[in-house]
Amino acid sequence: MAGSEGKSDLKNADDQQNYAVGNSDPKNMQELTEYIQTLLQQMQDKFQTMSDQVITRIDEMGTRIDDLERNIADLMTQAGVEGPDK
Repeated sequence: MAGSEGKSDLKNADDQQNYAVGNSDPKNMQELTEYIQTLLQQMQDKFQTMSDQVITRIDEMGTRIDDLERNIADLMTQAGVEGPDK
């Protein structure tokens, strides 16, 4: 009988352990939620930074193209060639 009582105790211990694993600890869920929120915020911040960098580079490229167009128009004027009418 002692052997069957030992098996019963092990079964109860296993059931309790499975029950504990099945239930989620509210503190752990809160920590997980906060971690995920922090991670999402970091991703959003990085995306915003990259987006700002792209917009800045596009603006710089537009300025450089405008400068290039002016320089070409000046060179054409100096060469006596008429530029296209705008």
